[in-house]
Amino acid sequence: MLRSWRVKLKLLLATVTLAVLLSWLYLFVGSLEYGRFLLLPPCLGEQPSRDVEREALASRVRRVEEENQQLRLQLSQAQMEGSDGSPQWGASAEDGDPPGGERSNRTVCPKQRTVHKCELLHVAIVCAGHNASRDVVTLVKSILFHRKNPLHFHFITDSVAHQILQTLFQSWMVPSVHVSFYNADDLKAGTCPSLCPPEVSWIPNKHYSGIYGLMKLTLTKALPSNLSKVIVLDTDITFATDIAELWAVFGKFSDKQVIGLVENQSDWYLGNLWKNHKPWPALGRGFNTGVILLLLDRLRRLGWEQMWRLTAERELMSMLSTSLADQDIFNAVIKQDPALVYRLPCFWNVQLSDHTRSEQCYTEVSDLKVIHWNSPKKLRVKNKHVEFFRNLYLTFLEYDGNLLRRELFGCASLPSPPSDQLQQALEELDEDDPCYDFRRQHLTQHRVHLFFLQYEFLALPNPTDVTLVAQLSMDRLQMLEAICKHWAGPISLALYMSDAEAQQFLRYAQASEVLSARRNVAYHIVYKEGQFYPINLLRNVALANTQTPYVFLTDIDFLPMYGLYDYLRNSIQQLELPQRKAALIVPAFETLHYRLTFPKSKAELLSMLDMGSLYTFRYHVWPKGHAPTDYAKWRTATVPYRVAWQPDFEPYVVVRRDCPKYDQRFVGFGWNKVSHIMELDAQEYELLVLPNAFMIHMPHAPSFDISKFRLSAGYRGCLQTLREEFHQDLSRRYGAAALKYLTAERSL
Repeated sequence: MLRSWRVKLKLLLATVTLAVLLSWLYLFVGSLEYGRFLLLPPCLGEQPSRDVEREALASRVRRVEEENQQLRLQLSQAQMEGSDGSPQWGASAEDGDPPGGERSNRTVCPKQRTVHKCELLHVAIVCAGHNASRDVVTLVKSILFHRKNPLHFHFITDSVAHQILQTLFQSWMVPSVHVSFYNADDLKAGTCPSLCPPEVSWIPNKHYSGIYGLMKLTLTKALPSNLSKVIVLDTDITFATDIAELWAVFGKFSDKQVIGLVENQSDWYLGNLWKNHKPWPALGRGFNTGVILLLLDRLRRLGWEQMWRLTAERELMSMLSTSLADQDIFNAVIKQDPALVYRLPCFWNVQLSDHTRSEQCYTEVSDLKVIHWNSPKKLRVKNKHVEFFRNLYLTFLEYDGNLLRRELFGCASLPSPPSDQLQQALEELDEDDPCYDFRRQHLTQHRVHLFFLQYEFLALPNPTDVTLVAQLSMDRLQMLEAICKHWAGPISLALYMSDAEAQQFLRYAQASEVLSARRNVAYHIVYKEGQFYPINLLRNVALANTQTPYVFLTDIDFLPMYGLYDYLRNSIQQLELPQRKAALIVPAFETLHYRLTFPKSKAELLSMLDMGSLYTFRYHVWPKGHAPTDYAKWRTATVPYRVAWQPDFEPYVVVRRDCPKYDQRFVGFGWNKVSHIMELDAQEYELLVLPNAFMIHMPHAPSFDISKFRLSAGYRGCLQTLREEFHQDLSRRYGAAALKYLTAERSL
């Protein structure tokens, strides 16, 4: 009887244990997404980590259920047999083993490997040129959107991509993201051309990626020797899941496997696409190298560099060149030694080129992991579900990158002096200050994407060359074509736009015959953030990225006279500006007519001025801004003449590129140019008016900032406060020479 009660007690305990486990399973699965680990499923295929946890817990629940069934069986036997001669159990319930050796017959998952929440993941990308630098941003956005781990991006770049991406990441300031750059030029021909063999420049390549399509072969040498593993990606990749799931796959490699690849989903390596089609040797369908997992330490021990080089030399004797760049050589190496490769499931590289088997990689949206736009047609590729893939890509293309500046809570981040200084400055602001919004805008860190479009202007050694510098927002795009028709020289423009507007601008520029024909116009995107227009930041970005000795500082609403580019270069030479400190003033006029027959000469302009179809700029609303130009003298002038600085003077000038920067505390409307001219005068620049130069302001709707200035007394009060602070700073920098500005201000 005592044994019967013991059996009942064991049954009760087992039932309670089962209930607790089921409750814990329900709560755990619901919150697993926010847990500390991503679990690799080594025996269930490539299911998401929470599916593996669910299966592991379910297995434990089944085991408890089996124990319950055994207990019930034994209880019934005990009740039937009473207290005499009851048979002994073959195994105790505490052992947790089912009877009859069922546990030994069941497949048991091997130990599950994990990616810790704060583990640093390494990603390598080859990126060269303006277009690839623009494309890679979408890839980075898709990774940052899903990631839960710190990331270290390793970019192999040319000088163009290096400048663009370094500026972008420095201004982006994404927490827990580290970036390193490696010079692709060193990898083309080796770091010691006279002593070392070339790295990849000796390989003939027909692929549209050019020599940069071979760079991934050199990663064991290019990347730091202490880096043991890395995920390698093409720039035309879009992630639809957390990259940590892919990183976890490293844990499934066998001792001999060193490269993780997805099978090629086209028939290219089968050699049946056309008559006499002869691809490079490959294992079956071959493998696509748009997504690669590399165990760098093992590859180095295997002598990877010599391995791929010998293979390439042998195959090139008959193939003569590569057709698919590094992919051909990777496949030839794997053909020789198939044990090197770990076959990734195809949803880690869904290849959207024409006539592929990509549709076999997924049955539902949740199956998608990585999308690869590996066709030259890119978004125009043929695929049954291309509209869905295109929308997913466009989502990240136009996604506000500012929203990706999120902290990874629970992970210690490395100190970042610029970020720390910015945070300290923000904390020191007084939120009760009436001008808090102005001061906050001044400290805002804007993302900057330099050279957003192709730029091929090479600065000649001409010491008189000059670049037109201006800034604009989306509502001034219509001025670009007209300015390009009036100015043949180089142009540097800073555009203030959102991510979505930047893509609209891209489509506009590519569709414009005028803009697409120009390669000496540099477009620098400064991404929107904050409530004020950061006009002087934009000017400084455009100014800092010029390549000529001189710059023409103008606004986007002005059309320069025809031939002004040549006239300015000649004037710089005639006035011997390289030997003197001077600012050349281009007199400004305006029209109130949207349609204007632009004057071809000074004589025509004076005639239109007399007839009332043109006016001196802002004579009716802000005469102080340009009155010191002395338009009466200009009418008859034949040689440049000098004018003196006066309060509120804000002409448009030609100066050396190393002139003072604009003061970025002035945002929105008011005093943004006045302060700059004042500092030029403080540095003793001569102000020289050009007698045969002019520019005309075209009409447009008032900006939002000027409307706020006119309507808000608080706005005007803060502008006055900023002016006073600027005067104080000017006095500290230039001493007694700056007192005249304060005196002139008080006399007004």
